[in-house]
Amino acid sequence: MRRPLPLSSDTADKPVIWTVSVSRLADLFRDITLEYDDLATIEPINLGFDEAARHIRERMASERCDAVIAAGSNAAYLKGRLSVPVVIAKASGFDVMQALARARRVSEHIGVITYQDRMPELAEFAATFGCRVAQRTYVTEEDARAQIHDLKAAGVEAIVGAGLITDLAEEAGLTGVFVYSAASIRQAFDDALEMARLTQLESNRSRPAVVADTLRAKHGLNDLRGESAAMETLRQSVVLYAKSLATVLIEGETGTGKELVAQAIHRESPRSLGPNRPFVAVNCGAIAESLLESELFGHEEGAFTGARRGGHAGLFEAANRGTLFLDEIGEMPLTLQTRLLRVLEEREVVRVGGTRPVAINVRIISATHCDLELRVREGRFRADLFYRLAVLRLNLPPLRARPDDIASLAEWSLKTALAQLGARPHPNLHAEVLACAALLARHDWPGNVRELRNLMERLALFLAAEPLQALTPAFVLGVAPELTRRGAAPDEASPGAALRDDASPDETIARTLARFGGRRDAAAAYLGISRTTLWRKLRAEG
Repeated sequence: MRRPLPLSSDTADKPVIWTVSVSRLADLFRDITLEYDDLATIEPINLGFDEAARHIRERMASERCDAVIAAGSNAAYLKGRLSVPVVIAKASGFDVMQALARARRVSEHIGVITYQDRMPELAEFAATFGCRVAQRTYVTEEDARAQIHDLKAAGVEAIVGAGLITDLAEEAGLTGVFVYSAASIRQAFDDALEMARLTQLESNRSRPAVVADTLRAKHGLNDLRGESAAMETLRQSVVLYAKSLATVLIEGETGTGKELVAQAIHRESPRSLGPNRPFVAVNCGAIAESLLESELFGHEEGAFTGARRGGHAGLFEAANRGTLFLDEIGEMPLTLQTRLLRVLEEREVVRVGGTRPVAINVRIISATHCDLELRVREGRFRADLFYRLAVLRLNLPPLRARPDDIASLAEWSLKTALAQLGARPHPNLHAEVLACAALLARHDWPGNVRELRNLMERLALFLAAEPLQALTPAFVLGVAPELTRRGAAPDEASPGAALRDDASPDETIARTLARFGGRRDAAAAYLGISRTTLWRKLRAEG
């Protein structure tokens, strides 16, 4: 394949490609990278599977990447978990023939282990060249080890496969024959360059788009933060649902990020590509019924008192070729539910006061914090509309159900809030947040991630005002006394200036400092005051 030319000689405009491997494939990636230095900015990532996915998502929050190149099971794992395109390096038929020829020099009995799918042409090859080829497939590393063990027990001495397979084969005392050739890896690099080029061209076409910034999805997959199993499952669902045109119903408590998930689905879908592919959001519970009908469906001139001259296109028309997000769909009045159902079924909308139908092509994503199925049983929500809206469903976990994510979310939110205030985080901030993790985890977070983010913004304001202040549990409780009302331990309920029970009532600041060996951080945390206040009290006593 002829290599595509870069769009610009400027380094900043060169495609950015990351190669991912933890096996001997990394060496081949490195060798081929030298040939592409003038065409792209290429960086190796020597991680695999979950570690690689987490690392790439974290970096993509602030860095650009146009394509990722990986192979085998690692590539399959990453493809469903990343928003960036994943190019899968594949061994050609010629590669397989060459690898089998090398393996035959070692043994007449050869094993071939491939990821998930067999290669049916191998049987014909084995019959033609008179060699015994035993095929196996694997999904996980444990599967691969088991297959290698079985082949070894059957007398196989040479095993053909990708990097993971050859590494495990040699670990078992067998000969591992690496199946990939330099030509196949070059093909993967060429494919990645072409994909990056097309993405850049599409992006350039989109820049003069008519759609206003207010109609764009600002958040993507990388903004769904958290490393818990629940969040990993959620991200996989977002990538999967983005490939469909079906309606999506997102359910979850307030503050769990329902609109953020809706934006991520839109951003991952083909509906976000190109000009005039809007993301339009409306809160069905925040607009009066009389106005909501006009906002959704539009109105003709003179349709009602105060109607706009010349009429007004509704949100369905504004979202044409894109996504319409109906937040708090459970609050929509029954009369409008009937109109919405007709729009979904007919794929056309009639403005209020009009008679001419307008064809629309809109994907509907809706969200609710209430139990819609209960409302259906109570007669407050149409059953036919519910099933029309809920072809695909997502249930967002509350923050209290994923306590392992609380500390990392708190740290990220706090750093973001400090940056917005123009303040630098304390060098020990990570350790200080971990020290507060138990306190934060005991809170039930009724406002979920939104409540946590708001609390971090409040803490950032105090920390920016007193740069020497350590982030301690006592300080957090002083700024956020509401944490004591839901699950805080009794000995942490009073954060302020009072001394601990084991301290003498007349104990001076100097004695407290001496008790902790002169460590001002420890003394301040013990007393529930800031280091600055501790310093002032020391001066007053002196």
